[in-house]
Amino acid sequence: MVQRLIVAGNWKMHGDRAMVDAYARELAACVEGSDHAGVGVWLFPPAPYLLSLANALAEAGAKEVSVGVQNVHEAASGAFTGEMSAAMAADCGAQLVLVGHSERRTLFGESDELVAAKARAVIDAGLTPVICVGESLDERRGGEAMARVRAQLEPVLASLAAGEVERSVIAYEPVWAIGTGETATPEIAQEMHAGISEHLLARKISARPPILYGGSVKASNAEQLFAQPDIDGALVGGASLAVTDFAGIIAAAQLKQNRA
Repeated sequence: MVQRLIVAGNWKMHGDRAMVDAYARELAACVEGSDHAGVGVWLFPPAPYLLSLANALAEAGAKEVSVGVQNVHEAASGAFTGEMSAAMAADCGAQLVLVGHSERRTLFGESDELVAAKARAVIDAGLTPVICVGESLDERRGGEAMARVRAQLEPVLASLAAGEVERSVIAYEPVWAIGTGETATPEIAQEMHAGISEHLLARKISARPPILYGGSVKASNAEQLFAQPDIDGALVGGASLAVTDFAGIIAAAQLKQNRA
């Protein structure tokens, strides 16, 4: 297990300025100066609210909460209307970037190679990529889940040096368990996380990066998921939009941390 568990909240395309301010105050009251201090708490708001959220968290006293963006372009600059580079994200206070989220892959057609190029750009900008991988329902039913995840990882491993992979984060998110209310059982999640760990070790990644589980994570199932030895935290979607729900997941992570 890695030294520190991570609970990351992906707001997706939700929120407004009023939510940012209220959320920062509520979250600060939950995590700062509390038993949750040993858990890494990360937030990925929509890009227009990145700087506002970073400032609101600092003003509220939640200085240990890190913020990131949900996507960047793979190029450093250029004529790419509507896009944002990793350097621009860093300039606006981002420390982290989601790369290859299943919705980017399925809705926007991002290939494994494009995801690898984005991971490369994020590393080059001095940020931490959270590299998302996961199989579809058909791939799971066909017994191809691990093979699909390994295929998604291969271009990333070819693009990044071993030390750069070790400074990254991987998020396993079974596509069939996102936004559906379905959740991989703790045993299924553990099997996949262990398989990812073994694959990284086989590719000479000696100090494996944290591997988060993402897929309808809630306060009600977080403790069972975190009890698994190779689950190092969670990438949380809908349950991150309400501080009380998100704080419950953070508390479950802290419980595992205290037992370690």
